[in-house]
Amino acid sequence: MALWLRCRSSRGRAGRRSTRCGCWPRPTGSRSDTVRLLETSEILNLVEYEKVREARRRELIELKRPRRVPVGRYLSFVFENRETVWFQIQEMVRAERIVDETKIAEEVEVYNGLLPRPGELAATMLIEITDASQIKPVLDKLLGIDTRDYVRLTVGPHVVVGDFETGHSDEERGKLAAVHFVRFALPPEARRIFLAAEAALVVEHPNERARTVLGEETKRSLLKDLA
Repeated sequence: MALWLRCRSSRGRAGRRSTRCGCWPRPTGSRSDTVRLLETSEILNLVEYEKVREARRRELIELKRPRRVPVGRYLSFVFENRETVWFQIQEMVRAERIVDETKIAEEVEVYNGLLPRPGELAATMLIEITDASQIKPVLDKLLGIDTRDYVRLTVGPHVVVGDFETGHSDEERGKLAAVHFVRFALPPEARRIFLAAEAALVVEHPNERARTVLGEETKRSLLKDLA
């Protein structure tokens, strides 16, 4: 089983996410009025969530199966939507035992930053390492992968460079987080041909080059995000 590395932000409580629930580090993206955002009223209280947690977890596993795309030796991309983000919020609330509505609203607002905007695909990029002794060497080797144009999504002739959330690596200090948030803003023509054309996630870092063609089931699932 791969070791899913988590990282804590240096911003303290307002800029971190608990690692106890196995969630990704807290995003810092802002809300957008053009996205169908999650509302606090959609978040179940601790008692109600516990009743449905196992069933919802099984549903999420099935939902995420085609939305998880491995690329190369170490990278996996998990494409986010309302269902995946809802589950992360619920798990955070459960792990932290949060009952105050104001605090829950704060979490909802922050996690909404993970949702794809219209015409976008939004993903969590995970650096997965199975051998604990290789964590530092691999992260050092992949330094800078969240910068420049190393990560791209191709749709037919269209090349979309990944737009990474900042603050998850520091090239000057030689530090790289293992979890990153990345967006791909597809032009109209790429969205139009998305289902019919070949689409692929491409990594062309100096120390890691790989390409994974998206399967039909994956494209059908992601097409809903682009609608």
